[in-house]
Amino acid sequence: MKATQKLREAGQSIWLDNITRGLLTSGTLKRYIDELSVTGLTSNPTIFDLAIKGSSDYDASIKKNASGKDREEVFFDLALADLTEAADLFRKIHDNSNAVDGWVSLEVSPKLAYDTNNTVAAAVDLHKRAARPNLFIKIPGTREGLPAIEEAIFRGVPVNVTLLFSREQYLAAANAYIRGIERRLEVGLNPRICSVASVFVSRWDVAVSGKVPEALREKLGIAIARRIYKAYRELLASDRWLRLLNYGARSQRLLWASTGTKDPKASDVLYVKSLAAPHTVNTMPEKTLLALADHGEIGAMLPHDGGNAEQELAEFKKAGVDIDALGEQLQREGAESFVKSWDDLMNQIDSRSAQLKKAS
Repeated sequence: MKATQKLREAGQSIWLDNITRGLLTSGTLKRYIDELSVTGLTSNPTIFDLAIKGSSDYDASIKKNASGKDREEVFFDLALADLTEAADLFRKIHDNSNAVDGWVSLEVSPKLAYDTNNTVAAAVDLHKRAARPNLFIKIPGTREGLPAIEEAIFRGVPVNVTLLFSREQYLAAANAYIRGIERRLEVGLNPRICSVASVFVSRWDVAVSGKVPEALREKLGIAIARRIYKAYRELLASDRWLRLLNYGARSQRLLWASTGTKDPKASDVLYVKSLAAPHTVNTMPEKTLLALADHGEIGAMLPHDGGNAEQELAEFKKAGVDIDALGEQLQREGAESFVKSWDDLMNQIDSRSAQLKKAS
């Protein structure tokens, strides 16, 4: 039995952190679903930028859609075409799991990360345009994003909360989700609106690479994840959440993001083996997924109480790492990075449109 199947049977969903038109047209995504237990996927501006740069698969669509539309409209037309097709591939999984699994994700413009009102408007519009029950709208868990998450959930938009790094950021996002559900109940609406909370893991280790003792190498991201997992389990067991479950609400699942290993000296499945846990998601780059299927193994399930996370984090503090400040920095830099990728993506669409127009 492949490690991918073992992980799935342990109760953790495997989502692919990638989407390209080639994955769809070649049948590769379908094969990953059938053979590697993949039950969903995520996307972001960087992924689409690389997809458009790396092939001519989008040329016909760009040429067709570019006339009379601004570049953001062109992009969302392209993205929705790919993601709705992917959503249809996952629809049987979605239906059979009673909407727990089988999701794909589309992100609002990263330039809205600090703009609450326009984030809500974009989320509602994109969800309506997709017209698929298994498409998440990704909203960043920034301070300005939190009220947008609450409002989107209240309006019935399934949300993938992105750009979460610390326990505090996770809890703030989870509480925004809960408030949205509570507001639905108050006005007699169905509380079953799904969500995931995406915690970025490997960027913690990248941030302290070469700045801490060798004994702490590649341990910060996992320690942070364990701390967050403890908070997650406590929240799921809280009276506040159990009350909502009694009304038919659905738990917001914890999702491990940024789980590709960046350090060439470390195991290529480090963050997969270390973060196995039921009722969670691991969204993996394609390279990590294939490595897991080829030679990966599944470690012990994460301890409910976080294990030795706090002791390990204390060692990082001794080494001069300000955990709280670094969490805020990583979220801020993550938002800036997505904006840069978005700008690159928009420029790529402009450039490709001009080339195609000139060639016609």
